[in-house]
Amino acid sequence: MRVSDHHLDALRERGYMIVDGFLTAAEVADARAALWEEFPSPEAYFADPAAHAQLQDGQFAGNRRGPWSSWVLNRLTFHPDLVDAVRRFLGSHDLRLYKTELWAKYSGGVDHDQVLHRDFSNHTLVVPKATDPARQMTSFLLLSDVDEGDGPTKVVPLADSAEVPYWPARLRAGELRDHEVSVTGPAGTLFSYRSDVLHRGSAITGHRRARFTLLADYEVWGPRWTGKCAWPDTANRPGWTELVERATPDERALFGFPRPGDPYWDEQTLGDVTLRYPGLDPRPYREAMR
Repeated sequence: MRVSDHHLDALRERGYMIVDGFLTAAEVADARAALWEEFPSPEAYFADPAAHAQLQDGQFAGNRRGPWSSWVLNRLTFHPDLVDAVRRFLGSHDLRLYKTELWAKYSGGVDHDQVLHRDFSNHTLVVPKATDPARQMTSFLLLSDVDEGDGPTKVVPLADSAEVPYWPARLRAGELRDHEVSVTGPAGTLFSYRSDVLHRGSAITGHRRARFTLLADYEVWGPRWTGKCAWPDTANRPGWTELVERATPDERALFGFPRPGDPYWDEQTLGDVTLRYPGLDPRPYREAMR
């Protein structure tokens, strides 16, 4: 589903947008089938929670940094309609996908309640520039239905936090809770927000509930003081080779892969890179070398 200009205006002005039906029913079904390669299904988890004790070690115990073994899940992080929305919001085609995560939360084992905070504190070494803050776009794709019992993300519209200084990036417990909006919706909903908007995870209050989200964070290539992870550090993990081989040249560039025409490419580098990634089509790179 192509994100509307109206939604992007909300992202600029309120600091967040919620897009119902962003993924099709088929995309949701495929993603959920792939999820069980990474996490136990709710049925499997609640049949024997003790067998999955590692998922009860803390709020981030169910967080898995990408890439993953599933092409279906990796592909969602650069879904064409998501990339299109990011390009229009950030005003550039030269995008960097700087972090991907899968996050599973199950009721009963962990208190997922957080204080309101702004994500920029570990997405940049400095603080957002107040006159031009929209330099990053972070996104959650809901891969399960989320209602008030499922621990929805809570977000504060920018107008209600305009007087709150950027630092410290975390508020005291209970601050601004009267201004929170719950991010609820069916599986397939897209929630995107600016890294300077206040938000938090909330407690899962429903019985035998499980919540699954896929996260993808984007920015424009350039600043040396922003980011979250280095893809070369993950390039030997399962799923990376398939990601590189199946992505288009433009999609590879989201991860920092050199584009066709970059001075990096010559006969030696192209030959060795195709040995590393045998399924990669070298023609766009070779044609740009002529």
